[in-house]
Amino acid sequence: MQSEKFAEFLGVFVDVAREGSFSGAGRRRGRTPSSIGRQIDTLETHLETPLFLRSTRLLTLTDAGEALLVRARQILDSLADAQQELASMKGAVTGILRVACFPTFGKRYVLPAMGELARQYPGLRLELDLTERLADPVVERLDLVIRIGDMADSTLIASRIATQTRVLCASPAYLSQAGKPGTFADLAAHRLIDKLHGADLLCWSDVLGHPARASNCQPIFACDDFEAMRLAAQEGMGIAYLPDWVAGPDIKAGHLVQLFPDWSAQPRARTGIHALRALRQPPARVTVFLDALRAFIGHPASWALDTPADAPNRAHI
Repeated sequence: MQSEKFAEFLGVFVDVAREGSFSGAGRRRGRTPSSIGRQIDTLETHLETPLFLRSTRLLTLTDAGEALLVRARQILDSLADAQQELASMKGAVTGILRVACFPTFGKRYVLPAMGELARQYPGLRLELDLTERLADPVVERLDLVIRIGDMADSTLIASRIATQTRVLCASPAYLSQAGKPGTFADLAAHRLIDKLHGADLLCWSDVLGHPARASNCQPIFACDDFEAMRLAAQEGMGIAYLPDWVAGPDIKAGHLVQLFPDWSAQPRARTGIHALRALRQPPARVTVFLDALRAFIGHPASWALDTPADAPNRAHI
């Protein structure tokens, strides 16, 4: 095996170990499973030891494979760090930009910003991991992870992108039929839209003043996707408690009606949207992406709603 190809073969080996199959690694690299299999065979021949135990349904690492996986990740990480450092010194927008964030936010705001970069820098490759989990930029070799909420103490470097404000909203049709709640206590008698798999009815206890599931409040509709919750509110299913970056444009357009604007003006209804990274000196692709994302979101944010606390002057983002 030529020495200059060894890093490539190690990368294929790591992908196979991570995906658990030749086909999974092939999809990740845009290659056929047979091509991936041949590279693993070549690597095993070169190292004179089997790296995987193969069966018709299962692919598992041998002891030698487990040992190589640790070393291979270290080698590939060091190479990637060196490339990023050199690229940042030159100010070149190159390589692969890897970003992880919530699905709805990614589709609405991150993807258009990436589209702008793709037009400006045709040689830049882009990867967007749409996930609800808390991705780790160090372990998963991500350039950025976009998180919403209070930031825990961490060695990661956070760049503030915007502000999220929670809003209560419902469709005009629902309010016409069910009546507009006059007080927070009235909300308990209304049909509520919930975030599925949440620890508590999507923070409804903050609004209702008690744990929602401990009362008679039961969601009429529950879903694990903000976009679907927004659509459910538009369909008149009930009252939703959503981020303004989800519901703000619909409220501005009149498709949804904001309830209790005073509530959204409180500090506890607001939190930051941050981009987290591991490198103190990020490569140029990260800098231009953050600039593109902030430009697409706007200042103030395109979704922002005037509230009694900031109607004359919007809150600084």
